[in-house]
Amino acid sequence: MTISPLAGKPAPKEMLVDLARLEREYFERRPDLDDPEQRVSFGTSGHRGSSLHGSFTEAHILAITQAICDFRRMQGIDGPLFMARDTHALSGPAQHTALEVLAGNHVHTVIQQNEGVTPTPVISRAILVHNRGRSGRPGDGIIITPSHNPPEDGGFKYNPTHGGPADIDVTRCIENRANDILRNRNSGVKRVAFATALSADTTQQEDFILPYVTDLRNVVDMEAIRAAGLKLAVDPLGGAAVHYWEPINTIYKLDIAVVNAKVDPTFSFMTVDHDGKIRMDCSSPYAMARLVGLKDRYDVAFANDPDSDRHGIVTPLSGLMNPNHYLAVAIHYLLTHRPHWPAPAAVGKTLVSSCMIDRVVEKLGYRLYEVPVGFKWFVPGLFDGSCCFGGEESAGARFLRRDGSVWTTDKDGPIMDLPKSRLAPAKTPASTTGS
Repeated sequence: MTISPLAGKPAPKEMLVDLARLEREYFERRPDLDDPEQRVSFGTSGHRGSSLHGSFTEAHILAITQAICDFRRMQGIDGPLFMARDTHALSGPAQHTALEVLAGNHVHTVIQQNEGVTPTPVISRAILVHNRGRSGRPGDGIIITPSHNPPEDGGFKYNPTHGGPADIDVTRCIENRANDILRNRNSGVKRVAFATALSADTTQQEDFILPYVTDLRNVVDMEAIRAAGLKLAVDPLGGAAVHYWEPINTIYKLDIAVVNAKVDPTFSFMTVDHDGKIRMDCSSPYAMARLVGLKDRYDVAFANDPDSDRHGIVTPLSGLMNPNHYLAVAIHYLLTHRPHWPAPAAVGKTLVSSCMIDRVVEKLGYRLYEVPVGFKWFVPGLFDGSCCFGGEESAGARFLRRDGSVWTTDKDGPIMDLPKSRLAPAKTPASTTGS
């Protein structure tokens, strides 16, 4: 792999995306459907692209959102749709467009108040909390994010009633319908003006932050972390979790320093990734160079990508931990500190994750569950509790609540930042093994 001479260095000004052009192209550019790259295409995690390349425009979002509304009607999903966006420049315009279509289709939509940003796991949890024990009016969700990808990118994901990423059958249905709508120049889209959509009876603004933060004690042993007296730090990398850490500090009386509270859609504060691009990848030592530089000031430091479904862990001895190593450590800790988890439950990993995880799981007497790349493959087991932990090599994971019930069915960066923190004070080589 060729390493750019800019890797690990502050992003130069000439590299920053032109926000005005990015938004102008979003509204004005029309996709060329003869180019496969400009059609709607759901990959492992939704539709992604850039307005600069004609692959993420208002036309795409109109078509995808209408396709989701059609899918909901076909499936009898008539409860609230929880919608989130991250801090990428295209996420705001895309949320406006989506809300116009959702209101035009009379879909009850719940968004963060004051047009705020929301992490991916918060929406997954909100869907599951709403649907728990409910026999009718199930809810689902839309998450607008290209994850850790560059500032010029946009992304659009659909999470059905199980709260996790949609499976192939669902995404194929939405993708095909959206492309049909695009071919008909979006003539089938039902839409109202944004001001009308925002004030519609079907649009509900509420606070997603406090319910998620107060519920954290039911999935992470927050009292153990507080009692350990750790000096912790977090860099949200300009992402959607930026406003969650101070409430976590306040409610649980922790000492977590937010070392970078800046939100800037150009992500000008980032250091450049290995290939010379700005990428908010919390598993990359180049993108994480600033936080790694602070490693000796804190017992543990951590970061999340813009939609907060990934984690990066920094320790004084290791610097940025290898994601596979940390997954093995976290699994060992959780399997030995969760007495109420179901004993037959499996531990999930992707096929390309380290066999170190296999050995930890076997030693502790649990069953290993291997899946292809893509977090959607974990969803059924996470939803019904037959899989107590699901993790992938790209630093994404989630696990059950402390009582063994489902927490989220999508990746959750903040809970992966926290569970192992209580083991960090002893700065010896043994402390990095997690046993």
